[in-house]
Amino acid sequence: MTKYVYLFREANQTMRNLLGGKGANLAEMTNLGMPVPQGFTVSTEACTQYYKDGRRINEEIEKQILDALHETEKITGKTFGDNENPFLVSVRSGARTSMPGMMDTILNLGLNDVAVEGLAKVTGNPRFAYDSYRRFITMFSDVVMEIPKSNFDEIFDAKKESRGIEEDTDLTAEDLKEIVASFKVRYKELEGEDFPQDPKDQLINAVKAVFRSWDNPRANYYRRMNNIPYEWGTAVNVQAMVFGNMGETSGTGVAFTRNPATGEHKFFGEYLFNAQGEDVVAGVRTPKPISELEKDNPKVYKQFREISDKLEKHYKDMQDMEFTIERGELFILQTRNGKRTAQAALKIAIDMVEEGLLTEQEAILKVEPKALDALLHPTFDPEALKAAEVITQGLNASPGAATGRVAFTADRAAEMAKDGLPVILVREETTTEDIEGMAVSAGVLTSRGGMTSHAAVVARGMGTCCVAGAGEVKVNEAAKTFKVNGHSFKEGDYISLDGSTGKVYGGKVKTVEASVSGDFAKLMEWADKYRALKVRTNADNPRDAKVAYEFGAQGIGLCRTEHMFFESERIGPFRQMIVSKTPEERAEALNKILPMQKEDFVGLYKAMQGYPVTIRFLDPPLHEFLPHEDEEIKELAKEMGLNFDELKHTVESLKESNPMLGHRGVRLSITYPEIAKMQTTAVIQAALEVNKGGMNVVPEIMIPLVGEIKELKYIKEIVVATADELIKESGQKLEYSVGTMIEIPRAALLADEIATEAEFFSFGTNDLTQMTFGFSRDDAGTFLADYYDKKIFVADPFAHVDQRGVGKLMKMAVENGRATREGMKMGICGEHGGDPESVEFCHEIGLSYVSCSPFRVPIARLAAAHANIKNPRK
Repeated sequence: MTKYVYLFREANQTMRNLLGGKGANLAEMTNLGMPVPQGFTVSTEACTQYYKDGRRINEEIEKQILDALHETEKITGKTFGDNENPFLVSVRSGARTSMPGMMDTILNLGLNDVAVEGLAKVTGNPRFAYDSYRRFITMFSDVVMEIPKSNFDEIFDAKKESRGIEEDTDLTAEDLKEIVASFKVRYKELEGEDFPQDPKDQLINAVKAVFRSWDNPRANYYRRMNNIPYEWGTAVNVQAMVFGNMGETSGTGVAFTRNPATGEHKFFGEYLFNAQGEDVVAGVRTPKPISELEKDNPKVYKQFREISDKLEKHYKDMQDMEFTIERGELFILQTRNGKRTAQAALKIAIDMVEEGLLTEQEAILKVEPKALDALLHPTFDPEALKAAEVITQGLNASPGAATGRVAFTADRAAEMAKDGLPVILVREETTTEDIEGMAVSAGVLTSRGGMTSHAAVVARGMGTCCVAGAGEVKVNEAAKTFKVNGHSFKEGDYISLDGSTGKVYGGKVKTVEASVSGDFAKLMEWADKYRALKVRTNADNPRDAKVAYEFGAQGIGLCRTEHMFFESERIGPFRQMIVSKTPEERAEALNKILPMQKEDFVGLYKAMQGYPVTIRFLDPPLHEFLPHEDEEIKELAKEMGLNFDELKHTVESLKESNPMLGHRGVRLSITYPEIAKMQTTAVIQAALEVNKGGMNVVPEIMIPLVGEIKELKYIKEIVVATADELIKESGQKLEYSVGTMIEIPRAALLADEIATEAEFFSFGTNDLTQMTFGFSRDDAGTFLADYYDKKIFVADPFAHVDQRGVGKLMKMAVENGRATREGMKMGICGEHGGDPESVEFCHEIGLSYVSCSPFRVPIARLAAAHANIKNPRK
């Protein structure tokens, strides 16, 4: 019989996959003798079984849940639903990977009309009992019955207004009794039945609801964004309630062993007296800094510091802890490795090495490669800041700088972001429903909430700039405006946020590029020491190449020469080449481009300072370089001295039904060998020129879209003949190589043959993915949402190398290519070259290097180090 339910005392931290991160950590803290409210975990396997059984909890799982409940009642000495000493529980999700706020939680479960009186009696605090009951009704209705909370918030707010009070804590026991009665009436109106009174039914339905929340839209979006498999499922933790809302000797909060925004080795967090956990994270009340707890309750503060230090040393990482103080007694509700900004991650990792807690390799693994993205974006220009007007200041919740147009809802932010211009999401407070809008926004501004509010935690995890708790900001979502200190802003107006200082500026503020220095440089130095893969960049101009070099690129893995032809002074001669009728006319047009193309390559070689440069010959179909509207064709015909009808006929003849699979890549050079000759001349002449100045450039000429060895052989003969003649004429020595992109499935299958001519391979995984799946990257977005909804795909198949299909072709090509040409240099130059998961796969199959966009070079360097530390190359 499968065991689906584990008491905390029956498990440990090694059972993370089965019990989720929260359940494993609760078990581990129990083993360490920490003051953890006891309970049990319903496993991820039970979640998987729930979905297999048609979204129901089968009899065996239900029996194990109720048996574990009975054992926990014995541990606590309390009884579910009792009118003397009632046992109440929290029901929380807990996946193996932290997904903060994406799934559902229910507190105070077990309360009913009888138990609430028992709770009032045993605590001597009727106000507390009815406050807990009203919270439970709201959460159960929202999470389990899917009744919007607004139905109950309306009643609650009306009562406060009628009493003329601001704070929830000013409501009396009688007020709360009346509120509970009104809540139950509203529930019956909406559901057609009374609020459920059987605590065991409440529990089973709550567990079902948490399992169901694994499949809610925000959880699915978060998993796609973080590539978390749907098949993992979530565990459910049922834990004895302890109460922070039992008066002024009780409280609740969240604390970190180090500052999650800066990494400073200083206890950090917030708490509220007479409150429950959601009051802190939801930003409903403004919390106090954890340092004040030392004054409010020195004994508890000292105990908490001792526990937090022990947990950090045990887990060898910064801990994020939830705690409750019940009538002066401290309880730890959970601990986990804390979400942190990229700056904090670097500082914490390096400090822990200096403190002797971690080795360099362990420290490298503590920093997620994708987190570096936040360090690789612009910050505000100091001069521009002098002229900028500070309109308010909030909490510096997530560092970085952002300038963008104001949007007031997540949906609107997502819509506005489609035009490519930056957006700032402005809310009173964010909720879990806002995840998609936050993901597309350059920054987030909230008027309420603290450093551990939803907005702060999620923004830090995403590496998104966030200013939280800017209390002077008055948001009117309905009117799509906000006002602050005499200023008024409407949707679409620009504002700027400094997540490092908490300052908010009116209008745009100029930014400056990021640089690798300090802790960042130190971690990169360690990463380079332990990685096996080299990291190059995709760059088409000296400016991008210089940025990449400064970020540590070891060469260019892809220069897309077609990007050079679109510049205004080149497009004319190139179009002339396209419409030419004879090889001589084409050569004449290309000769005009040759000196410009040569200068491009000189600039790239110099920017790379002797590192290898791979230049891909012309790839896209020719129709992309021509106008398509009659007016534009007339204008071009006039410019070129051509007949309109004749030019239009040429344009029409070049149109293709499916240009992705059309006359492009190597096929163009076979039809127009003059292109290959001109590009070879530019590559070689540029190399000869810079080598005269003392460099030692070894150009790599890459022929795209080869699927047949004879294609490559034909073009290679032209390249070699042209190059060798130029080298001979120069009287210099110059090495060069000719290789191909592996981007057609047939090329991967015949890699052993192609390697007899190709001197290197570079995987073009964008096209290889398109052709292997038969999906167009440009059009797949119109139907992939259906694939996500129906769980056919967990994530975008273009976001990471598809290891089962595309990856199998790559692995085969590597093995077969090197069987023909031993030690053959192989790389990847598609967008996947900067994706950490894909970099790890490239390491595993033995590629020589990855190539990615300039701003992803440090990410790839760190990902390569992760890969080699986890799975060292022999």
